[in-house]
Amino acid sequence: MKRIVTIFFTMTVIVCVCFISYGQKTVPDFNLRSTDNKWISLKKYPKAKGFIIVFVCNHCPFANRYSGRMNILNSKYAPLGIPLIAVNSSDTLMFRDETFAKMVESAKKKKYNFPYLYDNTQIVGKNFSAYKTPQAFVIWKQNNKWVIEYNGTLDDNGAEPTKVVHAFIDEAVENLLAGIKVSTPVTKSIGCEIHYRNGPFMNFEN
Repeated sequence: MKRIVTIFFTMTVIVCVCFISYGQKTVPDFNLRSTDNKWISLKKYPKAKGFIIVFVCNHCPFANRYSGRMNILNSKYAPLGIPLIAVNSSDTLMFRDETFAKMVESAKKKKYNFPYLYDNTQIVGKNFSAYKTPQAFVIWKQNNKWVIEYNGTLDDNGAEPTKVVHAFIDEAVENLLAGIKVSTPVTKSIGCEIHYRNGPFMNFEN
């Protein structure tokens, strides 16, 4: 009986440690080309408290519904030190609409007021464990590291923005600005799957 209790306790500790570590996942900086031919990295925003990173693409109807809302988020939070950056990690070999030239067209058409970055190696998508478009992350600077504090959908109504009840990105950013824990740190992303060239990507967050 004592041996069983010991094994159970050990397994519980391992599970808890893994959960805590994953819940405080950090992401490395990146350096990607934007549709206005600039190279964007997080270190180019030395005064940033955090970032709203949204994985989107050109071909996904669900992601396209959020273009206007993303402009609003950037206008609202960039002046407070939390700019929005969009990243396209979609496979250009599978989707012709995801080439850099098509991204430039899309950014101009939608009048993006934020950087739209070309993740042609898909490494940034993998570093964030992104698997859907749109999928949003709020990252926050802690001890000179970028920690994921929120991961999931932008809000709870992709089809009808006027009927949104929970604007999860706004809620997460406001929590962090107030110095408190994010009330809803993870939600389920709904949209088009990001296809990774080296095989299926395993998601452990939703």
